[in-house]
This record gives sequence, structure tokens and C-alpha cells, in this order.
Amino acid sequence: MNTVFPYRVLIGEIRIEVTSVKLDGRPLPLSMISRDHKAVALHEVERSQWEEARLDLQTVLPEKELAEGPWEDVTCLAVLTEAATNARTTVRLRRSNAGSWSGSLVLSRDAHLTRASLTAVVAATVDGVPGRLIGTVEKPWTVELDERVPARKQELNIHETDFRNASQTWLQSFQDAPWIVETTGDMPTVHLNTGFEGLVEFLNGGGTPMEKAVRGMLAAQIAAEAWAAMFNAAVGDLERDDAGKPQWPTGWRDGVLRSMLPDVLPDLSVSDALMEVYLRLTEGGWQELQPRIQYAAARRAKTPKNIANGLRAMNRVVETER
Repeated sequence: MNTVFPYRVLIGEIRIEVTSVKLDGRPLPLSMISRDHKAVALHEVERSQWEEARLDLQTVLPEKELAEGPWEDVTCLAVLTEAATNARTTVRLRRSNAGSWSGSLVLSRDAHLTRASLTAVVAATVDGVPGRLIGTVEKPWTVELDERVPARKQELNIHETDFRNASQTWLQSFQDAPWIVETTGDMPTVHLNTGFEGLVEFLNGGGTPMEKAVRGMLAAQIAAEAWAAMFNAAVGDLERDDAGKPQWPTGWRDGVLRSMLPDVLPDLSVSDALMEVYLRLTEGGWQELQPRIQYAAARRAKTPKNIANGLRAMNRVVETER
């Protein structure tokens, strides 16, 4: 699927970077801003309490394409959102050098909880209609409020409970299951059944190289199921705009989709892939995507590596016993 919008949009890449950050007017060390991970860590050892962070931003647009295209009144906006608090801050960026737009965005500590997503969108007048979206950043930044290391993390809760008498009564109907993945709410959760004999003790234990290898395979299986469940939930929760097109979600759903779509539909851009999976879900062909979704989930969970390690460990045990 190559056409997402019923009007011409940007094909060239749109990039956003955080160039510097100040906490209550105090410059943040550059080591807490990672271009590789596209992440900012705002929690310093020396300053755990702060009220506002000012992020200096620079966005690069495909300027030549903009100049030659049919768009008028082009506007570039930086957008900071957090699903857990429904917080949303938008600031208009200023055009500076060719292809570069810059500005500053203020993040209020009271309006956010743990993790925010930073992106940029480009709007313009198209066919006489103002404010139409013509482009967006494919790889947003993550702003971590409680982390000292600027690394992108996948939000996932691990909850250990006995399903037979769990406080969440819905788990009681899954007493024979070793684990269940829950994807409702602001953060997905893997519920580990402590009533399943030996499961939690084995996952949390040490042991021989053989036991560690088997533990890795089991953990990879759990992770792969979680990734697949999160992807399916994220697609199922997609919202549409007035034209019926799917919109990028926020929070963990955004991260899961952007991480897995390149493996699910490798021949499409992430924006086109989002449209394609939505059409497959709503108009048919969803089941045909399941092998690709399983493959993408296995890659995220490093299942091939863990299975290979487990097989090598078992072969060494067999060779030793001969």
C-alpha cells in the first residue's frame, strides 16, 4: 500500500533531535542525551527534584521537496505526549537554515509521570484545505523522567501472583496457565502464575549452564508471546481520523508498532505499513499476517539466539556424558 493520504504528502525523511536540555535553567550534561537511542534521561543524581525541563529542538525536513511541491503555508510542530497522563504539549518550530527548523519545548514535571514521546509533524495547506498533515517523524524520541541513562526501554510489567486466589479475579479462570499477557491499560503486563509449580522459582534462580540456557529459552518464549500480544492489541486499538485513516497511537503502543512493523511488512515504510495492517484487520487478510507477526515477535524476544544457546548447552551435556 503506497498511498496513505488522498493528497500528496512528503516522501523524504523527517528527523528531530534534542540538542540540549535545561532543568530549571540548569544545563543537563550531554551524556544524558543519546542520539543513538533517541532518548533523554532527566533524572540526575545531583538534582532529583525539578519543576520544568526546557528541550531545545532541531528538526530537518526535505527542503528541496517542500520547495518543489504543491504545499503552501508549511508549518512544523514539535509534539510531546504521554499516554499515562494524557499530557500533550505542542510548539511551533521556526525555520532557520535550509532544511532546518528549531525551537524549544517546555516539559512540566507535574504534568508527566515516567515517560513521554517526542515527535514532529508537518502541516500545510493542500488543495486549498489548511492544516493538512503532510509528514511526520518515523522514529520519535523518548523522554525518560525517572532514568539516569538515556536508553530506550520497552514498557512491560512483570506481575507474580497465584492465579488460584489472585486479587484480580479474572485471572482465576486461568489457573492452569503458567502465564497470561494483559495488554489493557497504560502498560502491558505479563502475569506469572506462582501456583504453577516451579515456574517462578526456575525463572528467578541460578543453576548450571544447562539450566541457564533452558531459562533463556523459556524467557524468550514468554517475551515472544508478549510482543505478539502487544502488537495485536496496538493494531486493534488504532483510532481513525475524519477521513478514516489510522492514527499513530501514543505510549507503548507506538513503540511496539514502530519496532515490529519493519519486520512484519519489510517492503513498506512504517507509515504505509501502519495503513496496510489496519486494512488487513478491517477489510480482510489479517490471518495472513500472523506468521510475519510471530516472526517479528521472535526477533524482538531474541528467540533464535536463546534456542541456539539452549541446543548448544544440551549438546555439550550429551557429549560430556558419552
